[in-house]
Amino acid sequence: MHDFTVTPYAVEGDVDYDRLLERFGADRLTDAQIADFPQPAHRLLRREVFYAGRDVDRFTAAATRDETVSVVTGRGPSGPMHLGHVYPFYFAKYLQEQTGAHVYIPLSDDEKYFAKDLTFDEIHEYTKENLRDILAVGFDPEKTRIIVDTEDADVVYPLAAEFAKELTPAAMEATYGTPPNVGLGFYPAVQATHLLLPQLVHGPHPTLVPIAVDQDPHVRVCRDIAAKQRHDVTKPAALLSKFLPRLGGGGGKMSTSDEAPGILLSDDRETVREKVAKHAYSGGRSDLDEHREHGGDPEVDVAYQLLFYFFEDDDAELERLADEYRSGELLSGELKEYAADRIADFLEAHQARRPEGPIAEVVDPYRLTDAERERLRPGVFG
Repeated sequence: MHDFTVTPYAVEGDVDYDRLLERFGADRLTDAQIADFPQPAHRLLRREVFYAGRDVDRFTAAATRDETVSVVTGRGPSGPMHLGHVYPFYFAKYLQEQTGAHVYIPLSDDEKYFAKDLTFDEIHEYTKENLRDILAVGFDPEKTRIIVDTEDADVVYPLAAEFAKELTPAAMEATYGTPPNVGLGFYPAVQATHLLLPQLVHGPHPTLVPIAVDQDPHVRVCRDIAAKQRHDVTKPAALLSKFLPRLGGGGGKMSTSDEAPGILLSDDRETVREKVAKHAYSGGRSDLDEHREHGGDPEVDVAYQLLFYFFEDDDAELERLADEYRSGELLSGELKEYAADRIADFLEAHQARRPEGPIAEVVDPYRLTDAERERLRPGVFG
């Protein structure tokens, strides 16, 4: 049995997603649950990239009744964004468009200072560029709020302090292990604040947190806090995704620090083609004649997997590619070219939507309003 590590701060080895569900206590999504989402179901749902969760039914039932719902999904700004970072945001946009959900997007610049060997100046430069990429997704500013922890500390910190009182050192160690510093030991209370903010602004309602499975401990801790709180809040629901594959294959998730690099949201078409051609693990045969005779394996081919996860929406086209690859009609290089062009098409459209101008101005429509802040931060001088 292969060993692997999945925590909010490290993912190593070939991940066994079923074993993770046993470890985390989440449930695999059923066909009926997927059918309860707005139809046609998003490709990330129907292809089981989002494959498990908790209390998902409460969110979909409320959305079906046109009741208030919200979605929370965030970003840790420790570097430039790559493909693996952005697809949860596009999924959140789909939910906003289909259900009218409020979307809250926290950027945990403080957590990255505690966890990474970076200065705040470096982290804040990444934060500014990450914000441009998040806004390029196209969220509705009337129903979207962006929170940056150090910029919105007047709201975040008092709530985090209140929630931290519900967390014991033993519970934190059982969930995260021993933190390397006091900052990371406190951060789960900040993350709980992120996940409960929509309810603290708009009143109790179902909140869905679509995240990669390595971030699930934060949701579990928040759910425990919500159960104990004097605030009128409900436990946030979790929707857990698999990792966008590394270009080099072998399990794990896409990263900019791998030998096989991640594909950045800033990459141009030629760079995408070079990265996919050089680094994407192939499920094809090493010999052309052998490939023509025996075919390739799309299940391990990273170019195909990238198409499967996000970059080919047409199920019939995806199946055609798989069939031709298995038969040997489609070569590995041809599949890589097809995938690279689809990814580049996506990136060019994304890059064209990146807002220009001073970051404070482009983000301002998405920040908490004065009335929302007053609701969240009654204090000594309030």
